[in-house]
Amino acid sequence: MKTGSKIFQWLDERFELTPVIEFMSKKKVPLHNHTIWYYMGGVTLFLFIVQVATGILLLLYYRPGSDSAYESIRFILTKVNFGWLIRSIHSWSANLMIFFAFIHMFSTFFTRAYQKPRELTWVTGFILLVLGMAFGFSGYLLPWNELAFFATKVGTDIVGVIPFVGSFLLELLRGGEDVTGATLTRFYGIHVAVLPAIFTVLVALHLLFVQRQGMSVPENLKDLPEEKMREMPFFPHFFLRDALLWMVVLNVLLFLAVFYPWDLGFKADTFAPAPAGIKPEWYFMFMFQTLKYLPAHILVFEGEMIGVLAFTVAGIAWMLVPFWEVKSRKGMKKNVMMITGVAALTFIIVITIIGYLS
Repeated sequence: MKTGSKIFQWLDERFELTPVIEFMSKKKVPLHNHTIWYYMGGVTLFLFIVQVATGILLLLYYRPGSDSAYESIRFILTKVNFGWLIRSIHSWSANLMIFFAFIHMFSTFFTRAYQKPRELTWVTGFILLVLGMAFGFSGYLLPWNELAFFATKVGTDIVGVIPFVGSFLLELLRGGEDVTGATLTRFYGIHVAVLPAIFTVLVALHLLFVQRQGMSVPENLKDLPEEKMREMPFFPHFFLRDALLWMVVLNVLLFLAVFYPWDLGFKADTFAPAPAGIKPEWYFMFMFQTLKYLPAHILVFEGEMIGVLAFTVAGIAWMLVPFWEVKSRKGMKKNVMMITGVAALTFIIVITIIGYLS
């Protein structure tokens, strides 16, 4: 018996790998006009892995603190071998991860892959997107540069307008009344410990749901006889195609990191005025710009508070789409959901573009 077979037999006796291999070999992926959207979740997962790998490398040199964070990033960029590349890959992959997560979410919505029995797959996917945005928000402050400092100040100010719990959440995030070194260390802990722990558990659940329920099939193909349904083995055919796309995305990521390296900017000065034209990351722009359009007061309430509550309610409603969609009348269900999705996507894109052009 060969050495490889002996090792496999030893592991199989202890961990029962044979049923897993049989399951993988029998797993099929439907082939149709929308098969391409199946790859978006895998790309998002790949970029998260890149985030973890580059984040660990950055942690070897990063030192949290208002008097050390900026200097440690500058040291990484100028003294550490390929430090500038690792930092750029980390920053670009964070943005691309959220970008592909949005694509994955809307493709799932428009193909209605959230329907029974995949309700919890949708819910965990939406929460993962929110956590990804939280990763971006908490990590944005870590370089302790001018733009990050004031963007964090504006972002946490918005949290402070939430009724009843706003003041508590504001102090919880900042570690005090203002954005200081305490805020930086708090965001550091959230970014490298709290969020990764929650994210990893939810990713495992999300992948488990997908593996147990399989890939969704468009409604127009559900009634086809089994012999007419075109399928592809997940392993190795779909897996190899997924891996090929990962390599394409990796090349795009390297191109962006090399030719458009992430700028460090100037060190934050807590006593300096905010720079003109300060803007958040692109995935927060549609919310930021919408809040700017609201009047100072709507009836007896603050306009900003109404806006924050509206986005919160809309986010919860979007997360619960699989549960309220079934209550629509069957004749109107598909059209109502399609209009809702197109309106949400158009709103996000248009307001984001206006935000950058204004």
